[in-house]
Amino acid sequence: MPAPPTRDGPRVNEEIRSAQVRLIDQEGEMLGVMSARDAVLRAYAVGLDLLEISPNADPPVCKILDYGKYKYELQKKRNEAKKKQKVIEIKEIKVRPNIDENDYQVKMRAMKSFIDEGDKVKVTLRFRGREMAHQEIGIRVLERIRGELEAVTKVEQMPRMENRQMVMVLSPR
Repeated sequence: MPAPPTRDGPRVNEEIRSAQVRLIDQEGEMLGVMSARDAVLRAYAVGLDLLEISPNADPPVCKILDYGKYKYELQKKRNEAKKKQKVIEIKEIKVRPNIDENDYQVKMRAMKSFIDEGDKVKVTLRFRGREMAHQEIGIRVLERIRGELEAVTKVEQMPRMENRQMVMVLSPR
């Protein structure tokens, strides 16, 4: 026999296990301590549900309200919080050790705009052929980028070699 499904959220009506509860009515008035059965009957009398608000209190605090409406409001709050959440992406900029000054400025503008949007930037410096013998040129390019963006970024990953490319990750401050 499979286990019963687990419920998430507060207990409602007959699910409330405690014998005594502290009751708050639909207008927010404190009605005091009474048996859970009497509280459920009062809730049914006004056509609403009894919801366990604070199960850890002694006795538990219960409120008379419309459970469907309560769940709807909770879902709305969750969706609103999700909407305000910013997903941080990693944008990649590829440069070469012998990058031209104008190309460099274009890449810098792109990096600044990514950082302003709150995204991380992965700077990949690719070496071709004999450029591998002069890795110090690549390090100088990455150091220049780091120096110019120092005010708005912090280095999350220092420059390191991965095969034939050097990688550095910058994140907004």
